[in-house]
Amino acid sequence: MKRREFITLLSGAAAWPLAARAQQPAMPVIGFLGSISPAVVERPLATFRQVLKETGFEEGKTVAIEYRWAEGRYDQLPDLARGLVRRQVAVIVTVGGDPPALAAKAATSTIPIVFMVGRNPVKFGLVASLNRPGGNTTGVNLYITETEAKRIELPRDLVPRATTIGVLMNPKTADAEIQVSEVLAAARALQQRIEVMNASSELEIETAFVTLAQRNISALLVGADPFFNNRRDLIISLAARHAIPAIYPLHDFADAGGLMSYGTSLMDAYRQVGIYAARILKGEKPGELPVVQPTKFDFVTNLKTAKAFRLQIPDKLLALADEVIE
Repeated sequence: MKRREFITLLSGAAAWPLAARAQQPAMPVIGFLGSISPAVVERPLATFRQVLKETGFEEGKTVAIEYRWAEGRYDQLPDLARGLVRRQVAVIVTVGGDPPALAAKAATSTIPIVFMVGRNPVKFGLVASLNRPGGNTTGVNLYITETEAKRIELPRDLVPRATTIGVLMNPKTADAEIQVSEVLAAARALQQRIEVMNASSELEIETAFVTLAQRNISALLVGADPFFNNRRDLIISLAARHAIPAIYPLHDFADAGGLMSYGTSLMDAYRQVGIYAARILKGEKPGELPVVQPTKFDFVTNLKTAKAFRLQIPDKLLALADEVIE
């Protein structure tokens, strides 16, 4: 073989890997839109990533994830959603209640959306039906409003002497009226007097706790809302400062020092969202994937916090607990 021919052959061989790389399909991108802060869902988010990895989509290797966090600033969600659409992501995952799901749906009618919402998505137009969502959306319904009625029972069992139970609500959340109506209905059925305290800023949260203490409210139910989730540590510290036993909607509140929590398992919900995102990346249509209804609810008690409150957790509640933190 002549020297010039040999050099030409080597040059062609060197180009083979480049050509092969050029022919490889582009890595799919998941758009992740949250109304909350990533710090408050660190553990569930790890579960989401792990599920993707188990189904063949490892972050940074076989799939990219573009995160957009509103951190409680709901007015930013529409712009964040439109940014993901411009990024041409393959699927959009929304977490942190109804607002990010609605923002994503308003931004695109073609990109698949996997949502995690707190109330029936049929009632506010996200899907046509639970079994056959239709369109470009599907996901998980956390049954947040439905659990408010159950959670109102816990303060009664915890503090039987409580004549009035406080309820902390964010009036600016999407389903505030529904949450309040559920709580009021449950309170009437139990013949329990309640006092609703509205708060949509940190100052208003602090003021609400001062008012609760001044009125000798013996127990508090904290409403389910991403705004409160983002201010978890503040609320827990105020409950401790004013010695008001509080019941929270998510497991992470109890992990962080809250007295008790009851609600849908976020770990299971994030796992299901990851499963659906992977199935859509593999070619399934969101409109043909039924909305998932929760089957697991976590009831957690923190005995360390109970001791700090000088509270004796009734045996009845301890027997019901899925987890006891000591």
